[in-house]
Amino acid sequence: MSFTSDNPAIRPFTVQVPDADLEALRARVVATRWPDKETVADQSQGVQLATIQELARYWAEEYDWRVVEARLNSLPQYVTEIDGLDIHFVHVRSKHENALPVIVTHGWPGSVIEQLKIVEPLTDPTAHGGRAEDAFHVVIPSMPGYGFSGKPAGPGWGPDHIARAWAELMKRLGYDRYVAQGGDWGAIVTDLMGAQEPEGLLGIHTNMAGVVPPEIDTLFQENIIGAAGALEHLPAGLSEEERRACEQLDFTWKHVSYAIQMAQRPQTLTGLADSPVFLAAWILDHDPKSLALITRSVNGVPEGLTRDDVLDNVTLFWLTDSGVSASRLYAENKFSFFGVKGVRIPVAVSVFPDELYQAPKSWAEKAYPGLVHYNRLEKGGHFAAWEQPELFVNELRAGFRSLR
Repeated sequence: MSFTSDNPAIRPFTVQVPDADLEALRARVVATRWPDKETVADQSQGVQLATIQELARYWAEEYDWRVVEARLNSLPQYVTEIDGLDIHFVHVRSKHENALPVIVTHGWPGSVIEQLKIVEPLTDPTAHGGRAEDAFHVVIPSMPGYGFSGKPAGPGWGPDHIARAWAELMKRLGYDRYVAQGGDWGAIVTDLMGAQEPEGLLGIHTNMAGVVPPEIDTLFQENIIGAAGALEHLPAGLSEEERRACEQLDFTWKHVSYAIQMAQRPQTLTGLADSPVFLAAWILDHDPKSLALITRSVNGVPEGLTRDDVLDNVTLFWLTDSGVSASRLYAENKFSFFGVKGVRIPVAVSVFPDELYQAPKSWAEKAYPGLVHYNRLEKGGHFAAWEQPELFVNELRAGFRSLR
């Protein structure tokens, strides 16, 4: 097995943010020009003024970027060029023999920070309630345009290209057998890795399964503004679980205005590069359940995520000026978010209750003929590795156990 230090194409990486950049960030936060308060008593108009103002106050007065910077630098980080673009990644090898390599892909509005809580439990299971035979070697790349990876200067870096790049990365690291995991965009990239079947990929795990039947998937994509009445035209014979999933999909498609803007006009979002508070509000408003969770955290009721967790990720976006470059992935995408991708290799599915939709087992069995694990969790949402790392780690251990 080759190690990263043996390959001249792989360069060590350290995060070193100048003090001046952090001082400039604080000054911009303090100088924010605020809008009027929302005219409703709930979050139906977006991130509430009191929430973003409290987050901004904490950001300017109490938050310390150096804590997460030190955490990142405590882990081995590297950069390697693939298809002309620098790819940043965390690579932590387990001390246990026969550890299974896994490449874990984040989503939007995420980064490698989403997965920091799962690194030690995966690589050192005996210190975190697991067995030596549960060990993983962990690779966590930053997607193109995100974080410390390079920003594509032209079109072509869609999720299918990223999937091929990840296979090249694992090959370059010397792994001839490995598994892959993803949520959000990472789920799409990982599904496409499964469909591409690169040599050495044993199976995949997803916490946002792509299993929606084509005829139903098309209905909802045509119903984004609600005018098509998708729920009124569903196929006959759906089970109660399948109909519930359709209702969740209907709600989700009607609340993805950010995705439509990024897919159609990402360059217009110049505020993501100019205003840290606009960047924070844009990132917070991913989906109603995540926003509600983060709002509670901002107000001092942490439920998996803390104010520091949220600001670690937002600050990374700001310091790397990746608000617009990350958005372009939506414009590059040619694939369905939730639809079937044609994966035939073994698949493990974890369904968290506050995910954008809860994938029915009946759909998972049809979409993934190699389904080896399906489990519905009692707690957790869209950013499962970040919110519920213990449950998430247990799912990876169980989901991949038969593939070792």
